[in-house]
Amino acid sequence: MHTIYLSLGTNLGSREDNLERALHLLQEQVGALLRRSSVHETAPWGFESSHMFLNLCVCMATSLSPLQLLATTKQIERQLGRTQKSVHGHYADRLIDIDILLYDDARINEPGLVIPHPHMYEREFVMMPLNEILE
Repeated sequence: MHTIYLSLGTNLGSREDNLERALHLLQEQVGALLRRSSVHETAPWGFESSHMFLNLCVCMATSLSPLQLLATTKQIERQLGRTQKSVHGHYADRLIDIDILLYDDARINEPGLVIPHPHMYEREFVMMPLNEILE
């Protein structure tokens, strides 16, 4: 089994329900939930919006490979109604966003997948909940 850390964020619709539904699907399709941070309400990062985000991080155990994990998280985003990652290359409001932050101690740099997440250290909305659950 592999230990992974994911970041979840939402700023549209019923934000609490979006997170709970994503967590349920992650546990069904990815693996066991080991730790979960508290929920943090934060302003949008990288774009203007009147919709505040709810963010949290989770630690999970999975048997999926990094590429399988990426495909699964993208499928869960689609299941929850997300149709595109960005609008014309720019960040936008979203029902759900699931980012892979860490996968064991792996360092991966492939098209479409970089682990550790390349921007996590500059994003307080990721680091605050992540620091709560890191061991």
